[in-house]
Amino acid sequence: MNEECLIDRIKELPVDLQKEVLDFIEFLLRKRNIKNKDEILNNDFNFDWAGGLSELAECYTSVELQHKAMEWR
Repeated sequence: MNEECLIDRIKELPVDLQKEVLDFIEFLLRKRNIKNKDEILNNDFNFDWAGGLSELAECYTSVELQHKAMEWR
């Protein structure tokens, strides 16, 4: 199925069903990302990120950094 055919079929749907299609597409994308993350997690874990925020140690405590991380999400 090509892209144009898919778009044409979606345009035939009423708006409420178009929203459902969008929700389903987002679900599929999240599902694929989770599967990819599982594959990554199954690989050997490395700590190459360790110390990545060491320059912030002088400015923030670990708890303050945790709070900042929650703000950034």
